[in-house]
Amino acid sequence: MRVMDVVNEAKGAMRASEVFGTPYEKNGVTIIPAAKIAGGAGGGGDQAQPQAGGVGFGVSSRPVGAFVIKGSDVSWQPALDLNRIIVMGQVV
Repeated sequence: MRVMDVVNEAKGAMRASEVFGTPYEKNGVTIIPAAKIAGGAGGGGDQAQPQAGGVGFGVSSRPVGAFVIKGSDVSWQPALDLNRIIVMGQVV
């Protein structure tokens, strides 16, 4: 795989459509889930041996909450990250 192929795959995984989930509606209330996405890429090689080297990328995501739309009112409901609460409780 070429370096630019890896970069293009990483860019595709970190677009706005991946941050906001598919809206769904029930009983007149629309929910739009949202996530935080982070990623990075890197690579290296040797000029003396052009085929020697490597590239890679990683992407992670986690839910952060949802927009709740009811009539003309819009509110934000943050996601509860129980693991983060437990870890922070242990640190304190």
